[in-house]
Amino acid sequence: MRRTAAGAPGAGTAAAPPQHPQSAAAGADAPVPSPAAAPLDPAPRELRTEFPFQLPRGYVDESGTVHRDGVMRLSTARDELVPLRDVRVQENPAYLSVVLLGRVITRLGTLPMVHDGTVESMFASDLAFLQDFYRQINAEGHTRAAVECPHCSEPFEVELGGSRLGES
Repeated sequence: MRRTAAGAPGAGTAAAPPQHPQSAAAGADAPVPSPAAAPLDPAPRELRTEFPFQLPRGYVDESGTVHRDGVMRLSTARDELVPLRDVRVQENPAYLSVVLLGRVITRLGTLPMVHDGTVESMFASDLAFLQDFYRQINAEGHTRAAVECPHCSEPFEVELGGSRLGES
């Protein structure tokens, strides 16, 4: 599919709408199917952008309070690009998930703010949980794939994310 830039020649003139190949051959009287006539999703869904979670162990703050319940929002392109400029990430690429999670966790217990320093102080099992949870919500809600057994042809699902502890 070719796209025309806004300043390209002819961009300011009104063009005739594209015709269906059959209607062009049949003449102007033939009906042209409208792309808006048949929506892809008959019942539009509201986009969910925030997802609650509960940490397996919990983050322990400086006063000893354990925070387990939190909320993570969907990641944006900016969330994934900005940490790449962080010096800590450039020196140690494993730090990327810490900075990224610090950007997308919007609430954790009663903490007034969550940032990369909060994530950095979490237990490894909680960090691994959050990495998997991040993958799940940013991969259309799950990291499972439908497959079929090559021997018996029985359908089943496999989990694709979270292969090793601490891996992002």
